Amino acid sequence: MSRWLALMSLGLGLVVFSSCTPPQPAANPIPPSREVYRTAAMRLTAIVVSSERDVDQWVGSRFTRGDAPDDADGGSAIPITADGYFLTADHVLASSDDRNVFVIYGRSGRLGATKARIVWRSASSDLAVLHAPIDTPDHYQWTPTNAWVPRATPVMHAGIATGFKSSSGKLITGIPPETPFSGPRRFKHDIPLEPGDSGGPVVDGRGMLVGVNSAVEFLVPLETAFFIESEANRPNVGKLMAMIARDRKKNASHRVSP
Repeated sequence: MSRWLALMSLGLGLVVFSSCTPPQPAANPIPPSREVYRTAAMRLTAIVVSSERDVDQWVGSRFTRGDAPDDADGGSAIPITADGYFLTADHVLASSDDRNVFVIYGRSGRLGATKARIVWRSASSDLAVLHAPIDTPDHYQWTPTNAWVPRATPVMHAGIATGFKSSSGKLITGIPPETPFSGPRRFKHDIPLEPGDSGGPVVDGRGMLVGVNSAVEFLVPLETAFFIESEANRPNVGKLMAMIARDRKKNASHRVSP
């Protein structure tokens, strides 16, 4: 009987807890400004996966096709701390086994490629964390975790393929507040993506990070593709930053400044 009462109490507690989630508010109608685009451009980050030992020549040539590694693969990434931690989509690292992963990040107005370490990957949420031994002062702050990111919130994306060529868009699905028990959230927006944009940031009108680009959906009737929506993911930010803190402590002796 006591066990049954304990389970009932737990169930009632969860019901009360869930009922405290605030209703989804109306979206702030202000779209990302030119300043938000400019700041996102300063934080633009690419990932290159290759068996080459370095990709400095390719970066130095401003990505001239002839200097590209024969086996280069990759996508976009997002600086999320000041000490070299980056968030990306897991599938960007699909070919990383037995190959090198490089983060290409602008420092002092110049692009530089740094070999990165894979900290964590999750295929189910299509999220991954990398660390490169560099300072990353131009990094993103998350939208508040205790509040909704409402449906129809104006957003932009900053993937390396089309991030600064496409106009801003809106969220198709809202993102509820985070709890200690919530997992990653999948959401959708209406900005078309192209290969290379995966792993890049989705950013609101204030320049705050909403989530990570993952995939694009098309309807293909009679061999003609029509864009429907793009998918993105948002981790549980509290759990993510706690994991980074543990990794930072564990690897403190290996930290190197540029």
